Amino acid sequence: MSEIEGQTALRGAATAVVHESYSFACMRCGHGWEQSYEIEHHTDADGHEFVMYVANGRIVPSPLSRPTCQNCDAHVVRIMRPGRVSAARDAAHRSHRPAPQAGPVEEPEPAADGAEPKEHHHWHLSDLLHPFQRKAS
Repeated sequence: MSEIEGQTALRGAATAVVHESYSFACMRCGHGWEQSYEIEHHTDADGHEFVMYVANGRIVPSPLSRPTCQNCDAHVVRIMRPGRVSAARDAAHRSHRPAPQAGPVEEPEPAADGAEPKEHHHWHLSDLLHPFQRKAS
C-alpha cells in the first residue's frame, strides 16, 4: 500500500481545505485538460504539517510534482492557470459554427493594395502554447 493510500483515514482530520484548479497541456501530444483539487492541510502526530490532494473524491499525488498526460502518459506537461484549456476549446468551437443561411452570398472585397484577402486561421491548442515553448540553446 502506498503512503498516500494509507492516509485515507486522515481525510476527516484536515485543519484546512483549499480548492485549486489547474489547466494542463501536454507538450508531446498537445492534449489539454483541466482538473480541480481539494488541498487538505493536516498535521501528523509529531506536529509536522503535510498536504493531501483530492480529485474527484480520490487522494492523488500532487499535480505540481510530476504531472502525467492523460492521453499519452508523457511527463512533459505545462501547468497553467485555470480556464486556459476551456478558453481555447471555446474559441475553437466558436470558429467552427456554421455560417448563417439567410441573405445572399457576397464575394469578399479585394484589398486596397491589390493583395489577396487572408484566409481565416484555424487555431490549435499547440498554437496557443507556442509562446511558452523554449528554443534549445
